[in-house]
Amino acid sequence: MSGLLSPGARLETLYEGGRWCEGPCWLPDRNSLVFSDVRANRMNLLTASRLISPYRDPSNNANGNVLDAEGRLVTCEHRSRRVVREEADGTLIVLADAFDGKRLNSPNDATLAPDGAIWFTDPVYGIRQPDEGIMAEPEQAARRVYRIAPNGRLEARTDRLDQPNGLAFSPDGGTLYVSESGAALNPEGPSGIWAFAVAADGSLDEGRLFASISPGVSDGLEVSEAGHVFAACQDGVRVFGPDGRRIGSIPTATASSNVAFGGAGGKRLFITAGKAVHAIDLAIAGLRFGRG
Repeated sequence: MSGLLSPGARLETLYEGGRWCEGPCWLPDRNSLVFSDVRANRMNLLTASRLISPYRDPSNNANGNVLDAEGRLVTCEHRSRRVVREEADGTLIVLADAFDGKRLNSPNDATLAPDGAIWFTDPVYGIRQPDEGIMAEPEQAARRVYRIAPNGRLEARTDRLDQPNGLAFSPDGGTLYVSESGAALNPEGPSGIWAFAVAADGSLDEGRLFASISPGVSDGLEVSEAGHVFAACQDGVRVFGPDGRRIGSIPTATASSNVAFGGAGGKRLFITAGKAVHAIDLAIAGLRFGRG
């Protein structure tokens, strides 16, 4: 990790009162972090001075969060099986809740593309785990990665993975990284981080295995301005170079679920891990395509 961590950096615990913390997202206008507590069915706001307050309660078992190109918060909801955007007055606008006339599975995580599109994954965790949503049979024939185009059109982009989870773009937007977390529901299922080439029209190729993950699976992903891939994993946050070579890791006491860059200059890495939210200062900045 030489050159990636700020000199003297150490992992700090900012909050320990959650059930399953997820979906961290830095809000620069508020100098605060919003994150989901999926199993507690609420979202919290954590200020730079470590004050905690409810942000959305109940939250429809919200999971992943991301800012769109205009700085509006976009959230994946398990219970309602939809992706919503928060307007300035707090109103929630539904961006996606069905595909081909059938309800989505349980949108899990989202990321912003350079062209302003929002991409999200749709595994089955929210309809298969009783404390993360409402149990139901899937209506979709596959667990896909979707793209919400800037004009609002919902497009299915790949069904290559068993349970697509975290996702993030490379600095040039030409590669989409996606966590394969099939082994989380089935011990014999697939695991790893996949890389898909992104065409000018937003379509994806068949993908390739970017990095193997063992034990467990990778969950949320983030990418630095230099192209490093930060992956939330069972033993903490693993860091890979743009070539897929593992550079190092940031250990956490419990399995980490997601990561987000924020703070001054985007050089603070926030990590959600079970009941806790951690942070560590880096020497590199996170990638941002929008205002955030």
